[in-house]
Parts: sequence; C-alpha cells; structure tokens
Amino acid sequence: MNRADTALADSPAGRELSRRLRACLGADCIIEEVESQRPFECDGLTLYRDLPRAVVLPETASQVQQVLQICDALDVPVVARGAGTGLCAGAMPHPEGVLLVMTKLDKIVEIDPLARTARVQPGVSNLSISEAAARYGLYYAPDPSSQIACSIGGNVSENSGGVHCLKYGLTVHNILSMKVMTVAGEELTLGSLGLDSPGYDLMALFTGSEGLLGVVTEVTVRLLPSPEVARVVMAAFDSITAAGDAVGAVIGAGIIPAGLEMMDRLAVQAAEDFAHAGYPRDAAAILLCEMDGTREEVAQHVDTVATLFQALGATAVTISRDEAHRALLWQGRKSAFPAVGRIAPDYYCMDGTIPRGQVTFVLNEIYRLSRQYGLPVANVFHAGDGNLHPLILFDASDPVQVRKVHEFGGDILDLSVRVGGCLTGEHGIGVEKLGRMTSQFSALELAQLEDIKHAFDPSLNLNPGKGIPILKRCQEYRALPDRHRHD
Repeated sequence: MNRADTALADSPAGRELSRRLRACLGADCIIEEVESQRPFECDGLTLYRDLPRAVVLPETASQVQQVLQICDALDVPVVARGAGTGLCAGAMPHPEGVLLVMTKLDKIVEIDPLARTARVQPGVSNLSISEAAARYGLYYAPDPSSQIACSIGGNVSENSGGVHCLKYGLTVHNILSMKVMTVAGEELTLGSLGLDSPGYDLMALFTGSEGLLGVVTEVTVRLLPSPEVARVVMAAFDSITAAGDAVGAVIGAGIIPAGLEMMDRLAVQAAEDFAHAGYPRDAAAILLCEMDGTREEVAQHVDTVATLFQALGATAVTISRDEAHRALLWQGRKSAFPAVGRIAPDYYCMDGTIPRGQVTFVLNEIYRLSRQYGLPVANVFHAGDGNLHPLILFDASDPVQVRKVHEFGGDILDLSVRVGGCLTGEHGIGVEKLGRMTSQFSALELAQLEDIKHAFDPSLNLNPGKGIPILKRCQEYRALPDRHRHD
C-alpha cells in the first residue's frame, strides 16, 4: 500500500482509527494530509523515508495514553518521535501506523536545586534544561551536538552522549527516574530519587531501547554544579598516528578530561571555513581536550596535557585564553556536521564505537575504504571514549553513490565490531543498522533481545521493524539500501 496515494479514511479500519483519534485529540492535533506529513517522513538520516497513516501531536500524558490504547485496541503500529534529530531512521514513520510526536509535551515541570534534579516532559530540548538550571549554578551534563534542538525523550530513547560524555557519562548515567507508557497505555514509574531502586534496573533497560519497549512521558534528570573553571587545550598533529597515540597517552597519564575530541584534516578545514574557530588548516588532525574543576586542578591538568602533547610531536598547542575563546574552540567542533554539509550534496554519518587503542588502526582502515569506494570521508568523533563519527560524502541523487555509501558504512561498522567495539555509541540501531545486528550478536542473543521486546510489547506494535530483527507480517521493515522513498 502506498501511503502517498491513500488517505487514512479510505478503508473501514482507517475510518475507525481516524474517528477515535479525533475524539481523543481533536482535529487540530492530527495530521492526515500527505503533504502536511512530509516534514515527518524521516529523521536526521534522510536516506530512509516513509509516511504514516496519521501524525498525532498530543498535548498531555493522558492523551498519549489514550492514543496508545486506541492503537492497541485496533492493532495499529505506533512510532514515537521527538525533535527528529536522530541519525539511524529510528523515528521514521511506519506506513501502516501512527506517528506519535511528543514535541508539545515541552514543560520543565520542576527544578529542585537542593536535590540537584529537574523533572521534565519528553519534548523539552536538551539545552533548555541547562539554561533553566543556570540560575542555580547547575547544568545538565550530556550535550549532543544537536543539543539546541534534540529532546530529552529522544536522548533517553537513544542513550545520547556528547562531547563531555567521557567524564560525565551518557544519558543513562544522568537520569534518576522516568515515567513511561506501555503499548497498552499502562503507566510505569522506573528508577527512583534515591541511590537505588528495588528490583531489576528497568530504567537502564529502557534507556537506549529506541522506543521499542514503551513511550517516555516524563524524566527526572540529575543536575551537576557548574564547574568553577574550564579550559581547552587544542593540539595539532602532522599525522593521524601521532594524534591517535596522544589520545591514549592522556588517559594513561591518569587524567580524565571533560571532553577529548578528534578531527581530521577534511573535518578541520570544513569547520574552520564555517566557524572561524582558529583551527590550523594544514594539520592532519587536531585534538580538543577540555579540563574542568577548580582553578588549581585545571591549571595543573592543562599544564600536564600541553606538555604531553608537545612531547608526542604536536606541531602546535593552543590553550583557551578565556571563556569566549573556549566557547569558540568548541563551536568549531559542534559545527562540524553542518560545516561538512557545505562541501558535498550529502553526507552519511556513521556511529561505530571502538577501543581507544584501536583509533589509529581504524582511521587508517577508513581512509583505505575511502579510496576503495572513491568517496571522501571526514572524521570527527569522541576520541576519548572511542565513539567514531565518520562522515561519508556523496550525492544522494546518484544511485551508484547511494549503494556505495551503504556498503562503505557497513564496512565501517563491521570493522568496529572486529576490533572489539560495537555497532553504535549513541545514534542507535533503528533501520540503518538492522541488517548488521548479526555481525555483533548471535542467533541466541537476538532471540533473548526479542524475548525482552515481547515481554513489554507482546503485540510488537511499538516502533516495529527497528532495533531488533523481528518478523511480524508486513509490518517489518527490511534494512536495504533502496529503503528511501520520495513518492
């Protein structure tokens, strides 16, 4: 069935679904017209697109519950979506289902400066939590590059990180509790405000589950005191090997930086042209290493790291002069993705994770693959924790390049697994990596993941065809290179 040509109400089942949704939400919160659904046809990974039966935008948790109950009663798939900044097609609509958009649930319910917590709805943007907490001298640590737009509900679903995850952890390390709705609309509270909660750690299970187990309706996050001072050491190297060795040397020296990022020449040049951050354009690679804490501690660590980089052959070392300069150095890194988008019609961002000791080997293998496929690649990634983000440059209007970019990306993922890493660090599996799950997991392990999915979603209607390769009638997507529809 081609949803581009078929309206929701063109069948008895569709009419009944439309009638119930309208009774629950009102017509203003439902989008059924095909052209109005176009903005929701994909997430940040535009290679994969589809249209749902209907887009719904509930305004309360009660409405979310009612939508889930309606869809459960009618055996209709549901895909939850936040801001749509994801990069694995995890929020791509299901052609037979309802797209449950959570952006209207965007209230910061409460900030408790004494407990250092914030209770927020899932549509609240990542950055707005820190902005609201700043008056109390607090902030929320996970900071994805898309933090100005990405929602906390999406961060929970993908277990997002960011440039400071090396020291402060991923989303799972920075949330205390959450409320979720099951596929049948039952509300569960997971985690607690205490140091531990009884029973199994279901909150950790839900974090990173990509909307396969339930729909997040509220999150209580941990807030941290804003550091007294933070400074960045930027080091330029004339080889990837030297930069890669320097990453391990920093950790080996007993220093855990707030962030330790690496960018290669193509990424550096693109970011510098875009942000004018003062990056050395002739460097083979640069490292951005941030230390934060007390003034004395930061001064000592900055001195140690700068000396270490110089001893390892850095061709230039720059230390941030003040807060404005520090922000500028990070602006270049956080602008790297849009900056690379200026030098090619399209780019494909991968998300493998590898052991730190394998950085040099893996990067050189990626360059070899780049030559093999004839596609340029810019590398910008969380070097401190081995989370790669190769950006493969291509032209999506060329079917040959589209095929090559899928094969190239798959080879990078297989390489990550082969050296002891994993398929994803923070972007998720979604549709994009579904076909690669067998390279990481055995048939028995996949069956165990399927059993967990069945336990929470026996009808298999929550985000079907994503994350875990489970077959369910026509509802299962196939992760194929041609799975991008522009009809």
